[in-house]
Amino acid sequence: MREDQTIILQRSQIKKGNPLLSLDRPCGLGDGIIRFTEAEKKAFEVYFEQTERSCCYFVPASGSGSRMFDFLYDYLEIQSEQNRERLELFLANVRDFAFFQKLPEELQRAVLDSSIDKVQLIRYLLSDTGMNFGNIPKGLIPFHHMPPFVLNPFQEHVLQGLKITSEMRFHFTIQPNFRRQIIESIKQVAQIVTKTVDLNFSVQDPKTDAYVFDELLVLEKDNRGETIRLPAGHGALLGNLQTIQEDLIFVKNIDNVQPYRNSEKSTRYFKALAGLLLQVKQELKDALDTQNLTRIKSLSKKYFLFTEGEFSAHEGDLNKLIHRPIRVCGMVKNQGQPGGGPYYVDIGGILKKQIVERVQIASDHHNSKLMLSSTHFNPVFMVLDIHGSDGQKFDLSEFRNEEHYFVVEKSQKGKTVSFVEYPGLWNGSMENWITLFVEIPNEIFSPVKTVLDLLESAHQ
Repeated sequence: MREDQTIILQRSQIKKGNPLLSLDRPCGLGDGIIRFTEAEKKAFEVYFEQTERSCCYFVPASGSGSRMFDFLYDYLEIQSEQNRERLELFLANVRDFAFFQKLPEELQRAVLDSSIDKVQLIRYLLSDTGMNFGNIPKGLIPFHHMPPFVLNPFQEHVLQGLKITSEMRFHFTIQPNFRRQIIESIKQVAQIVTKTVDLNFSVQDPKTDAYVFDELLVLEKDNRGETIRLPAGHGALLGNLQTIQEDLIFVKNIDNVQPYRNSEKSTRYFKALAGLLLQVKQELKDALDTQNLTRIKSLSKKYFLFTEGEFSAHEGDLNKLIHRPIRVCGMVKNQGQPGGGPYYVDIGGILKKQIVERVQIASDHHNSKLMLSSTHFNPVFMVLDIHGSDGQKFDLSEFRNEEHYFVVEKSQKGKTVSFVEYPGLWNGSMENWITLFVEIPNEIFSPVKTVLDLLESAHQ
């Protein structure tokens, strides 16, 4: 699409507003979500371990760590009661953060004897003359202390991925100017496990960046008169995912990582989800080869693969129903987290299982009631297979619903601007995949959105 056509399209999308979805009902246990028995989990783990498949661990990791320290920035600007309380909590527990081990000895002593200058410490942590946490990616910020090691998320994801399989390859989407620093960091892990880590990096394609518009839908420009563009969300990473050659892709967010000594449950569930995917794919292939509709419907009933509407829409064409990418998504019990969840959604008159973000849900009484009754939440813990049973890779863009983009509003230099994000990577970008939802333990989900989250028991 030409630049002028893209601008016209994005302007019209903003004018229309954020596309909203009509929920039919939340997915729950026995209605869209399955739960493993201990025996089933073990069987799927073994099935994965005994099946030869190449594997890749895919982590979107280009996010900046600065947002973890928002309250510290706020304290430097406006010393309100709220950010003062958070600062006091931070300072009272600063020795419990893994990065404390990286501070110069004089700063450590000043913290321990309570003579530390608050502003001096904050500036040291955030500025490029100190730890530079205000600029480096979140994945480079030390999260956990595993004596004698202090580990960041890049390192811990590698350690945990190698526990799934020692032949795991890794693909991180990154900010290119931190590539060398990330590689050096991961090399330290390679020394721990005495293994060369198979690494791949990619960046979010600048061609996917969105145009920014003001409130009158006029293009925003910078001081040099250049059109301003911003990254168009994680949905823009679909092209990065497309480049992966491995049979199975394990997906997890950079900030959802457990201390290594507590990561066994995460590892075992990843293996079980992979084993489930492999078994379901094989059983679907066998049923399709014999055009055994009864067997396909039996599998669908067991794993909630397809709705009646999907069967009807593909009546007489089982190949089109089954010849699609597959994803198995772990779901945790909803404990009030902000973010997406699993729902049955009416899309063009056909019910489909989808991962839906709250901003996609209409705020009318019907949809609000359904949202409040949802029992599960999407932690982004999934295993993907983007190849057909013939071994050929799918063109993932063919399975994305372009109409389910996001309109984002933000404040920039004191005024409101808008831009369009691609359909979310696990939302509209995977709308037409075969989808399985599996309940996983909440301990597997311990994201770090603010540095204070590292004081939670899951990270200590």
